Amino acid sequence: MIRNIFLMLIFAAALVLAAAAFGRTPEAVAYSWKVIRVVDGDTIQFEAPWVPAPIAQRVSVRVYGVDTPEKGHRAQCPREAAMGQRATDFTKNLIASATNVQVMLMDWDKYGGRVLGDIIIDGRSLRSSLITEGLAREYFGEAKTSWCN
Repeated sequence: MIRNIFLMLIFAAALVLAAAAFGRTPEAVAYSWKVIRVVDGDTIQFEAPWVPAPIAQRVSVRVYGVDTPEKGHRAQCPREAAMGQRATDFTKNLIASATNVQVMLMDWDKYGGRVLGDIIIDGRSLRSSLITEGLAREYFGEAKTSWCN
């Protein structure tokens, strides 16, 4: 079973790399993984029992195409910290009350430690929900706009 999942992930990664090589946006692949924790408004950590030891059996998924405010010491001002905490609380509440959470994987983020994708909570995109609530802005790698203004 674990071997089959591992082979499927390698195959999916190969498809993503092939799509990127030809200049296409990769299609998202859906998984139903157990949530470990909400890191912040746009990053959720999931169980990944298929990852071989000694690597940590978890994967962090950053919501593709959004920027949420930073919280705590990473915030540039008190307003950003408060907004960042609201975004985190919003995501935590959605996941805590959800009956179905799916992970839509798309690609690796630019830092390589997280995966980019979207989280579908009871059929609704976390990306869209964050933007609709004013807790995130669209972001595709350009210079970020301050949340302090």
